[in-house]
Formats: sequence, C-alpha cells, structure tokens
Amino acid sequence: MNAGLIELSYIVAAILFIFGLKMMSSPATARKGNFVSFVGMLIAIVATFLYLPQLAEAKLGTVTDLHYDWIAYGMIAGTIIGLLAARLIAMTSMPEMVALLNGFGGISSLLVGWAVYQYDVVATIAIKNSTSADTLTLATIFLSVLIGGVTFSGSLIAWAKLKEVIGGKPTVFPGQHILNILLVAGAVTCAVMITKDPTADIANYLFWGAIGISVVLGVFAVIPIGGADMPVVISLMNSYSGLAACAAGFVVKNNILIVSGALVGASGVILTVIMCKAMNRSLSNVLFSGFGGASSSGGKAVEGEAKAASPEDAYYVLESASSVVFVPGYGLAVAQAQHVARELGELLEENGAEVSYAIHPVAGRMPGHMNVLLAEANVSYDQLIEMDDINPNIENIDVAIVVGANDVVNPAARDDETSPIYGMPIINVDKARTVYVLKRGMGMGFAGIQNPLFFKENTRMIFGDAKGTIQSLVDEFKN
Repeated sequence: MNAGLIELSYIVAAILFIFGLKMMSSPATARKGNFVSFVGMLIAIVATFLYLPQLAEAKLGTVTDLHYDWIAYGMIAGTIIGLLAARLIAMTSMPEMVALLNGFGGISSLLVGWAVYQYDVVATIAIKNSTSADTLTLATIFLSVLIGGVTFSGSLIAWAKLKEVIGGKPTVFPGQHILNILLVAGAVTCAVMITKDPTADIANYLFWGAIGISVVLGVFAVIPIGGADMPVVISLMNSYSGLAACAAGFVVKNNILIVSGALVGASGVILTVIMCKAMNRSLSNVLFSGFGGASSSGGKAVEGEAKAASPEDAYYVLESASSVVFVPGYGLAVAQAQHVARELGELLEENGAEVSYAIHPVAGRMPGHMNVLLAEANVSYDQLIEMDDINPNIENIDVAIVVGANDVVNPAARDDETSPIYGMPIINVDKARTVYVLKRGMGMGFAGIQNPLFFKENTRMIFGDAKGTIQSLVDEFKN
C-alpha cells in the first residue's frame, strides 16, 4: 500500500477521533460519537496492518518475520473480552471497569516501550556493541515506561478502592511526599544514565529499575487519595493513559498513535480540571491532601432531629406537585434504581408535573456516572439538567427527590466555613419547597462529614432501599 495513502488514512482517522470526541460532550450524541471514533480506530488499524510489511522491510530487510496470526489471536481475544465486559458488567461496576481500562492502556504502552528497548537497544548492542537509538527515542521509551507503569499500578489501586478490595480511606504516613519525590528522582536518574550511555553494562538493570520505580510510584500516588476524590483519579488516570500512548507513538514512530494519545491525554486533563473546579479544589490538593476518608474532621456539629416519612406520605405531596427534580448519587447506582426512577418520572409527567434530573459533575464514582446510568434507563436527554442551570430555579421546585446523593447536596459546603468541603459547588436542594432524601440510613458520604440537609425543616428522610422506595411510589400512583 502506498505510504501516502496510509498517511491519508491516518489523517481521516484523526479527524473522526476529533469529531467523535466532540460528539461525546453531549448525552444526545454520545453514542454516535462512540461509533464515529470506533470507525476511525478501525481505519487506523487496517492502515497499520497494510503498512507493516514496509516497516518490517525497512527495519529487518525482510518481511518473513511478521506474525499476523499472533496479532489476529490478540484481536480476537480482546474483542471477546470487550464484548463480554460490555454486556455482563453491571452499571454499578462501570467506574471499576473504567479504572481497569485505564490501567490496561498504561501497561500496553509500557510493554511497547519495553519491546522497542529490547530490540533497538539491548539486541543491537549485543550484536554490534552500539545502538542506532537516538536520544529522542530513548527519552520517549522512558516516558512510555514511566507514565505507563504509574497508570497501570495507580489504576489498579483505584479499582481496588472502588471495588472495596482495599479500604477507601486515604493511606498516609510520615515522609510520604518525600518518598514520592525520591522515587521520581530515582526514575529520572535511571533515564539520564541510560540516555547518556545506553551501551553501559548497568544500562539494562537501570531500565528494569525504572520499570519497578514507575509501578511503585503509581501505588504511592493513589493510596493517599480517598473515596471522595475518585472521580478526579479516574479522569487523571485516563489522561495518563493517553500521554503514555502518545509517548509510545513517538517510540514506534506512528503518527495516529501520537494523535490519539494526545487527544486522550488533553481531554483527560481538561476533564480533571473540570472535576477539581466542581469541588472547588486544586489538583495538588486532591493529590496530596489525603482528603476523602470516612473520618474527615472539621465542620460545625449538626444539631436537630431528622424527620422520617413513608412512601405513602410522599405520594400525597408528589401527587399535588407541579415541578419535581430528581438528584441522583452513587446510591442510585448501588440500588439499580435508574429504571424505576424513570418510570416514576413518567407517571409524574402524566399527572401534570414538570420533571427534571439535576446532575452534579462529581456525583457517583466517575465523571459522567449519573449521565450514563440515566441514559441507560432511556431518560430523555432534555431532562438532564446541569448544576449551574438548576440552582437559579431551585427555589421554585415543589419537590426535590435526592436518591443516594450526599456530599453533592450538603449545605455545609455553602454555609459552614469550617467544613472540609466549604466552597465546593453543590446542588442547592435545601432551597426547594420540599425535599425527600432516599437513603438506607444516616450514614456519611465519601467526604466523611455530617449533612445538615437531613435535619432541615423542609426535609423528610425515607429510609430503605431506594429502588424499593421508588417502586412503592410508582405503585401508589398506579393504584
């Protein structure tokens, strides 16, 4: 295949990636954007396959060493695993799945860097006592290994915290930041020594040391981050995986890998900034503060008595309401209540109420978690309202139904300057005329602080499984 035509295919693929990414910014076009990006990746893969003989001939002088069968086996295995994961993994486990996918992206970039290092450096030195790898190639190999290793181990720790394999509390100890700095310094030292003299006897050991340091660094970078900050960790690791892929693209001199990695890395950074802004915190505060455990201190003591209500009590208020807003949180995902929530919303609309769903940017355990859940339940995209759009009108809402949300509706973030989450933008549900909070109990959210909302005069707590509670309301309307 003509090299110019292959590069043209890469340009088409890159354009499709950009359009697909743009379409994913809206729930109404996200699925089409996903398909457009898939087509772009398919074009890129086919073009790369057709380009392989030319690459092999330029590098090896022959094309007999190409093993398309192994490539095919990997593609088939990956396709089967991907299809099974997409079909079988529950929506409640989507954050964990995303964390793993980020990790797989990191380890693949690490392996690419390792493979090129073994062939272009170690093997050629053994044969010729020299290497053709220039400083740029060695630097990008190191970057793909370092960023890939950090992404892989960091994503595994994020997965373990989300899956509750390990505790979600921050793990901090004296000298932790100094240890991280020493690890980074050690990795950079290995890179400099390898780049300066790749033929040295110690170079290969330094390379393995850099791999080990990157993996350890990923662990120590994520363990001090608590559950409240997991959405930021997910988006940050997504960015890292893109940057690692971009570095791997420079390693293998593949333009489309460079472009796609840069797109993922840049979009991940932007999303991370948005997540931090939504919590009124800096990225350094998220990464180094150790905030987000189940025992955060600070904030005024909450006094008062929570007032309980039954689904039957709530029905009479909802039956006469002209406007109702649902505010979902991670509890909605745990209870798998998105479908029955949509059903209740439809019944309320039939009863004459205006229904909407207010989405906080960091509700759930990954960016866009609530949007994905509600879209999966076929909630109309027009009903999904962002926090900044719902807050100016919240005082005119008759009923706000909080389903499993906690920190993102905590008035302490607005009213209590001593609170650890003070300044974090929230959905001001406490200003609605009536608030129903659906929770299993009075437990704290990821931030580990009490929520004054539960004790407000206009708030009623409906304890129990959210899905069962909403189903009871549905039954009341149907009967």
